[in-house]
Amino acid sequence: MNLRLISTAAACLLLPSLALAADDSQFLLGGGVAAGARYSGSKQNTVAPLILLDYSHASGFFASTMRGIGYGGQQGPLSYSAALGYRGERKEKNEKGVFGNTGSAELKGMGDIKGSASAMLSLGYKPVSMLELNVSADVPLSQRENGKNFHAGVTAQLLDAPNDQLSLSAAAGFADSKYAQTYYGVTAKQATTSNFKAYQAKSGLYEANLMLSWQHKIDQKWSVTTMLGANHLLREASRSPLTQRKTSPTGAVYVSYAY
Repeated sequence: MNLRLISTAAACLLLPSLALAADDSQFLLGGGVAAGARYSGSKQNTVAPLILLDYSHASGFFASTMRGIGYGGQQGPLSYSAALGYRGERKEKNEKGVFGNTGSAELKGMGDIKGSASAMLSLGYKPVSMLELNVSADVPLSQRENGKNFHAGVTAQLLDAPNDQLSLSAAAGFADSKYAQTYYGVTAKQATTSNFKAYQAKSGLYEANLMLSWQHKIDQKWSVTTMLGANHLLREASRSPLTQRKTSPTGAVYVSYAY
């Protein structure tokens, strides 16, 4: 299951809450469940455990199961972060793991796509306090043949109360030629070993997504976060023979405790 949309939305909620004093730090521990398509374009859904471990220091350093390991900061209306993360694998069989299914039998003959270490870069700009424009990049450092993807979006803070934060995010995704071919293309060799026709996927706009996120603070330590969204494949991705469903739901709910 692709958790990028959930991770991005979670990061938007985590960052504002970590206004730490100099030399201070905070650790969040949480758990819940996440749901989404088994792979991008799949008609099958899967549910998996969601584990949140998030450490932040006032210096800007963070280590998180949602955000990776890196550094972030804010200068006036500008925010930025650079992190080392992990892009999950895609299996050609229905293989159950600790964090849910990692593939589908319907991909038989397509071969596995290996997971990769990735540089996750983001930049945000707030023209007004309740609105943020953002761009991000996922650049593989290993398995570079998997390709890069980029996203541009906007997040609107619909509610910013002492105990409740409600936000709505929308974004568009762009793929380079390697990413498009890896996740949505079918090579001539794959066509001979699978049930799919050969398909050359080109670079460009490939998805749009929407996510509504609500974080409710029970007290100073405990909070509950709920997310509900959808991902819609476009252009080359939507025409891929691997795509059985253009629009798929995404959701998550988890409880966290702040140390």
